[in-house]
Amino acid sequence: MNFYSCFDQQGKIIARCQTIQDIEVLKKMGRPIVEVKEMKNEESVVCSLTGSPSDFNMDY
Repeated sequence: MNFYSCFDQQGKIIARCQTIQDIEVLKKMGRPIVEVKEMKNEESVVCSLTGSPSDFNMDY
């Protein structure tokens, strides 16, 4: 399972998503996503243990 971190122009993380489609939804909602990086396996485990990565997206 892949997870993605989304960053703004200042390099701050603004969302964590499970799919590219989730990222597209956030972009359509107006989030200033400039860069997307696939999370490392050890980072992804935290998301899968705490629930859906969308739990980290404050706009959902």
